[in-house]
Amino acid sequence: MTIRFLKAGAVTATLAATAIPATATEDVGAYLAARQASYANDFSAAARYLSEAITRDSSNPALLENAVIAYMALGDIDRAATVAQKIDAEGLQSQVAFMALIVEDIEAGNYDAVLERLEAGRGIGQLADGLTRAWVQLGRGDVDAALVAFDAVAEERGLRSFALYHKALALASVGDFEAAEAIFSGNGEAPLQRTRRGTIAWAEVLSQLERNDEAVAVLDDAFGTTLDPEIAALRAELESGLPVPFRLITGAKEGLAEVYYSIGQALLNDASEDYVLLYARMAEYLHPGHVDAIIMAAELLESLERYELAVETYKRVPRDHPSFAAAEMGRAESLRRAEKTDAAIEVLAQLRETNPDLPLVHVAAGDLYRQTEDFAAAVAAYDAALERYTALESDQWFVRYARAISHERQGNWQEAEADFRKALELNPGHPQVLNYLGYSLVEKQIKLDEALAMIEEAVERQPDSGYIVDSLGWVLYRLGRYDEAIGHMERAAELMPVDPVVNDHLGDVLWAVGRKTEARFQWKRALSFVDEDDPSPDIDPDRIRRKLEVGLDEVLAEEGAPPLKVADDDG
Repeated sequence: MTIRFLKAGAVTATLAATAIPATATEDVGAYLAARQASYANDFSAAARYLSEAITRDSSNPALLENAVIAYMALGDIDRAATVAQKIDAEGLQSQVAFMALIVEDIEAGNYDAVLERLEAGRGIGQLADGLTRAWVQLGRGDVDAALVAFDAVAEERGLRSFALYHKALALASVGDFEAAEAIFSGNGEAPLQRTRRGTIAWAEVLSQLERNDEAVAVLDDAFGTTLDPEIAALRAELESGLPVPFRLITGAKEGLAEVYYSIGQALLNDASEDYVLLYARMAEYLHPGHVDAIIMAAELLESLERYELAVETYKRVPRDHPSFAAAEMGRAESLRRAEKTDAAIEVLAQLRETNPDLPLVHVAAGDLYRQTEDFAAAVAAYDAALERYTALESDQWFVRYARAISHERQGNWQEAEADFRKALELNPGHPQVLNYLGYSLVEKQIKLDEALAMIEEAVERQPDSGYIVDSLGWVLYRLGRYDEAIGHMERAAELMPVDPVVNDHLGDVLWAVGRKTEARFQWKRALSFVDEDDPSPDIDPDRIRRKLEVGLDEVLAEEGAPPLKVADDDG
């Protein structure tokens, strides 16, 4: 019998196909609770309820496999392996069960058992099994067999770069730095694809060969001058002239952790978050100091909206690690998403005290204040960030853009416009900046021709953005070009059918072209989409109600606004 592989979020499919015992309502309750927990990616609850269900139906393979998934997603590999042993004892095929059992054997140093499992066809997959076999041979002390195994993986179509990267790490871990450097540099072939960790490894290898200047050049070529704390610290070590130890991988177990981490990285764009999470958890289990794996797991949990688990995972990054600040910024974001805003603000406040010279820390604080609509505090934080950049570079466009929004929301238009234009100077043609600046000009009824050109360019660059298409329709409306506006507004409403602002704008344009019944319908739709408990600052429900009562012309007259005609540009 073969158990089909299920990602954690698909537990429900198995449970739905599993016969529910009719003898006890508590059995049904455990099944249904596990199903609901799985829908929500609530791994803790899923593990709890699946465990309860298994006590009543201990031979159910689907329940067993889904329990393995839940425990692995939680990072509880030991408990996952205990359940996986039951699956294995029945002779069943389960990828996740084999994942748990293989990493348990690796952690225990049972390399022969891992090889036996792979030879029996009870592995994880072609790439994982090939690289696992190679590193396990290294763990057994057979370097020659390990290199042969790496070369075998390299012969497989599409797997060469993975195999060579791990072969280089293995060679460096046993002190053969010249052979490792030959692989990293290409040795007559193209160099390995530059990944962040691969570049760090190459720099450390070069340093062991007393080539620190070349190592610095490798870092500069890969990362430029804007360095994160870990890369900056490594670069400073290299510039001291002293040899930097090769510490990315110190042995077979850490090499195997790197296998599962690098596979997880490769799967990020092609597999579901809950599946990739299993690889991140395996990597951390084998190498608890693998901070990149910890952060990857936390980010995946955040994407799965398991914010409390993400917060717990970010907290596992050691305070003295160069990536601690990045982890704390991630933790603050998870706290914000969990609606624990005060805690998030406190985390960033402490981080700004302990890491005052890191611009990104202040940017993170600015983003948090902006999201909570404390725009004055946001501006102050962005000011602090910009003061700490040592050079004006293109990646600072977002700080300028975010500060511009914060200024605009406070009514400080002169400062806002200057920042918007600086953001465009740093990142020419960015559609979001073009749209925000163009829309703001439209709302202020100034420089309308320039605003139209900006928004047309933004639409050309991002034609399926409802917000941007809405802006184009709105500027045409403001210019009195109602017949041209209507098509764009209808397209915006197709792209964002439940957005109250878009529907309100469409109503205004319909009114302007004489389609008043349809206009009232759109205003009613807009009202139905307004969140009365947390209304957007961009929508005024009372104004919409007034338009429904007396029409747009009367509302404009009451506001002292110009009647519907071609707008004047006072730019």
